[in-house]
Amino acid sequence: MPEGFRDLGGNAMNPDSFAAMLEAVQRFHDKHDFKNQGGEDLVYRVALMAEELGEISACVTKGKDREALAEECADLLILLMGTAISAGFALDRAFWEKMEALMKRSSRMVGGRIRVSEFRDS
Repeated sequence: MPEGFRDLGGNAMNPDSFAAMLEAVQRFHDKHDFKNQGGEDLVYRVALMAEELGEISACVTKGKDREALAEECADLLILLMGTAISAGFALDRAFWEKMEALMKRSSRMVGGRIRVSEFRDS
């Protein structure tokens, strides 16, 4: 975790907060001028997220250590946060709205594993 992390206004931020993580991703986008260099193109970002998900899958299926898995998950989280920046939506708000909806759903066992979904019986 960065010590003494500050927002663009110079105010101290808690490095564990979502706002601090989002600010760090925004700085990364700004540093490399993603907006003007194609880095915020949503089709491109989806491809990058698919690539990272494949790397997460490889960690699990090839028995890589927890640190490798954590790094790949962090890559995906950074891409997700950057996608929210690129598309102009509040990921934290979307998260809480979705969690509220998920908490209202029931679960089922499907193929021996629990599944929480919007089950639509025919």
